[in-house]
Amino acid sequence: MDIGKSSFVVVANRLPVDRVTPRDGPTSWRRSPGGLVTALAPVMRSFDGAWVGWTGSRDDAPAPFSTDEMDLIAVPLSAEEIALYYEGFSNATLWPLYHDVIVAPEYHREWWEAYRRVNERFARAAADVADHGAIVFVQDYQLQLVPNILRQLRPDLKIGFFLHIPFPPGELFAQLPWRRQILEGLLGADLVGFQREGAADNFIGLAERYTDATAGDRQVVTADGRTVLARSFPISIDVSEITQLVSDPDVQARSDRIRSEVGSPKHILLGVDRLDYTKGIGHRLKAFDELLAGADVTPDEAVMVQVATPSRERVEAYQTLRDDIELQVGRMNGEYGTIGQPAVHYLHSSYERAELVSLLRAADVMVVTPLRDGMNLVAKEYVAARTDLGGALVLSEFAGAADELSDGAFLVNPHDIDGLKRALLAAMRLDAAEATQRMKLLRERVLGNDITRWAQNFLDTLRAV
Repeated sequence: MDIGKSSFVVVANRLPVDRVTPRDGPTSWRRSPGGLVTALAPVMRSFDGAWVGWTGSRDDAPAPFSTDEMDLIAVPLSAEEIALYYEGFSNATLWPLYHDVIVAPEYHREWWEAYRRVNERFARAAADVADHGAIVFVQDYQLQLVPNILRQLRPDLKIGFFLHIPFPPGELFAQLPWRRQILEGLLGADLVGFQREGAADNFIGLAERYTDATAGDRQVVTADGRTVLARSFPISIDVSEITQLVSDPDVQARSDRIRSEVGSPKHILLGVDRLDYTKGIGHRLKAFDELLAGADVTPDEAVMVQVATPSRERVEAYQTLRDDIELQVGRMNGEYGTIGQPAVHYLHSSYERAELVSLLRAADVMVVTPLRDGMNLVAKEYVAARTDLGGALVLSEFAGAADELSDGAFLVNPHDIDGLKRALLAAMRLDAAEATQRMKLLRERVLGNDITRWAQNFLDTLRAV
């Protein structure tokens, strides 16, 4: 179909839809789950918006099409580019580097060349669809070169960039052989957004150190005679979606069944994560293991449910992590479990939103212990799901969410296993009155800053630059 020019363009690694191919009948597209598309959908409808991204399949380039009142422009990736740009530079170079080198990043020139080439393709696709003076909103670490390339192609555009993951301190970022190019890529934007204030400060200091940019007051950088703002915009969740699901009688009934299925213990400890080495899954299992070993709790009293959504299963580091976690869970269940009553219920699978919300509602203690995380929206989803004001949140201080949820959560350093054990026990032994007070504080922060407000704040700031 003929797609016209758009005054609002989102550029992201993935399109916000998944292909649905029935056995009989034509292929269709279904909106992907996720807060970002939910937040931006009203803006898309108001401004004839377009979304530029990859379908997720190799050599897949359907003609531009429209769905959910937005135009979708597919950017094709070859099998080689998926290996080099996506699995390579994005997820084996940038991801570990930006997450404090928990796993050593790899630096390969052919990966960089693929990253540069793919970023240019995304930028050109955005330039082609953007109307004169349009707003272009670029997303995340896979596309950090797009702002500057787009600036060269279309100086008339207003360009925003948001990094969903952490931005590293200077001593780590300095390792990157292409540090100047990445910084110059980001400086092509008018507004560069981060999850935390410290990340914005890191970026400003590095831009001044490694590029010709100069830092001014109030998180402003001057580059090529232009003003670039670097600010924190902590992202949030679609609170209304969670609230609606929690009120569903089927979800409530499923939540009750989950408690029964895991043995109706006094305490259910829950972790919900992508299976990623940044999430600290092994650390929380070790802490729970030691609580069981020391008889601080018994499997009859407390069980852990760990959902580990499959992630990047072709990457060797993730294959090794899965083996390690499954070995750890198997040993714990062999040592502390009984017939029909494992100590840890480990679920390596993806789940529908209704099932996840049922789990959140069933959990007495939500355990969110990433070693490093840009935000961690599961912590906020748990708070939104606790309309009953029950439950407790144990939260890593290294998650961006800790900046907003420190008043009501039990903050921990996940590397401190003894401290993590104390926090888990405190959360389990919390009296009802204090639990209610803590959850009220948490809900006040989450409900007062949902994903719609986040998007509005970012776009209002971008328009004002």
